[in-house]
Amino acid sequence: MSNLLVLPIAIPLATMAVLVLFWKSLRVQKTLGVIGTFVMLAAAITLLITVRRDGILVLNVGSWPAPFGITLVADLLSCIMVLLASVMAVAVSIYSLTGIDDARVDFGFYPLLHLLLMGVCGAFLTGDIFNLYVWFEVMLIASFVLLSLGGEQGQLEGAIKYVTLNLISSAVFLAAIGVLYAATGTLNMADLAVKLRNFHDADIVNVLAMLFLIAFGTKAAVFPLFFWLPASYHTPPVAVSAIFAGLLTKVGVYALIRVFTLLFVSDTEFTHSLLLIIAGLTMVTGVLGAMAQNEIRRILSFHIVSQIGYMLMGLAVFTPLALAGSVFYIIHHIVVKTNLFLIGGIVEQRFGTGKLKEIGGLLLSAPLLAALFFVSAMSLAGIPPLSGFFAKLTLITAALQAEQYAIVVTALAVSLLTLFSMTKIWSEAFWKAAPLNGSTDQPKPQALTRKANSLLFAPAMVLVTITVGIGIMAGPVMDLSIAAAEQLLNPDLYIHAVLGEKRS
Repeated sequence: MSNLLVLPIAIPLATMAVLVLFWKSLRVQKTLGVIGTFVMLAAAITLLITVRRDGILVLNVGSWPAPFGITLVADLLSCIMVLLASVMAVAVSIYSLTGIDDARVDFGFYPLLHLLLMGVCGAFLTGDIFNLYVWFEVMLIASFVLLSLGGEQGQLEGAIKYVTLNLISSAVFLAAIGVLYAATGTLNMADLAVKLRNFHDADIVNVLAMLFLIAFGTKAAVFPLFFWLPASYHTPPVAVSAIFAGLLTKVGVYALIRVFTLLFVSDTEFTHSLLLIIAGLTMVTGVLGAMAQNEIRRILSFHIVSQIGYMLMGLAVFTPLALAGSVFYIIHHIVVKTNLFLIGGIVEQRFGTGKLKEIGGLLLSAPLLAALFFVSAMSLAGIPPLSGFFAKLTLITAALQAEQYAIVVTALAVSLLTLFSMTKIWSEAFWKAAPLNGSTDQPKPQALTRKANSLLFAPAMVLVTITVGIGIMAGPVMDLSIAAAEQLLNPDLYIHAVLGEKRS
């Protein structure tokens, strides 16, 4: 049964290898690229059902026992993240059948997408800190090439900013790993949790915690390390932006949750109080940045930053309900944010631009698109009964119970500002009259067949359905989130699963 753990990594690897064999056949690349994501989704569903039923799964690669070999671990949080990655992969791969031009497919879009998915799933399932670094680098390589695929000037500028900041964070990450290994003699996360519990020097542990906070905080785009994100996410094709917006920063959030629930829990008054301040500042700066923008993808990019603050809020409050709120928020946000980027892409497809001043009239000319945007935008803002409402309600309830009133006020205020900036897109793109034709500066949209349009709309419709479904099925989703939070707050379960009863 533990061999299931390999599948979310092996399937995108195998798909990528097969795609390389058919490099010159665009039709085969597109077909196999989509099929590979469906197979990955089936594996992710099976893995989640198995872990929910049987508990944490562990696989020692090559039969080398932990902490000496490479270990893969799947708890509920890992499985939820792998499942979300698979759903987004299916949605984006279908969207890309129309949304990515043949030139980019010819340059290897689908093999790179599956390389990225392999890195994402590897990061979620690894049980040691060095392999987490390796998977981050796999993601960085794939994402840099995807960002720059096409070679347009804006893309290259965004890609350089993206890769520069992420390389710096990787350097900090590697340095932190070196110090950690020198201090403890191990890199297996379960073994590290045991050794750091009784480490003789609390100051060294706190310094290590700060190094990992900087490294993962940069990848998660938290305050003040977020500026690479809005500078790069609006530049590539929409399919690339959407998968980045949905998944990449969440890998950083996942890593923060993992290390600050398993490894650095000896001085939570210091570490988690700092996380709470960062969470509030991330919310505020992100939403203020969004309000200042006048282009759809730039607004949505700043909103990613803002919403990361909510996810950190649950980790920082550090109660079972708060962590469950973070897990619920991640589930909600990955679906909604990916979909908003896909919808923004359809708007760009129709007008040839995402600049709010140059578009309009979509409420009458494209009512289905207006409905899709409205539901997703209201969910992001936290309007009941959509998924964002339950996620924010859980976090705010948990913060009130913990008497963290400042972050409650911040979260509520940011939620109102989020609603304002979503209304800004609505009023400009959908409500106001369409602009007059004839502007020579405005890019001309590409005419699409009915089938091509259907391929653009289908993923957005499915993701909106999931968003509404999360709101309707908030109880079961919350039960799953609470179960994941209880596992996170009981590290002995993780340690026992990896090392056995003697070390827990």
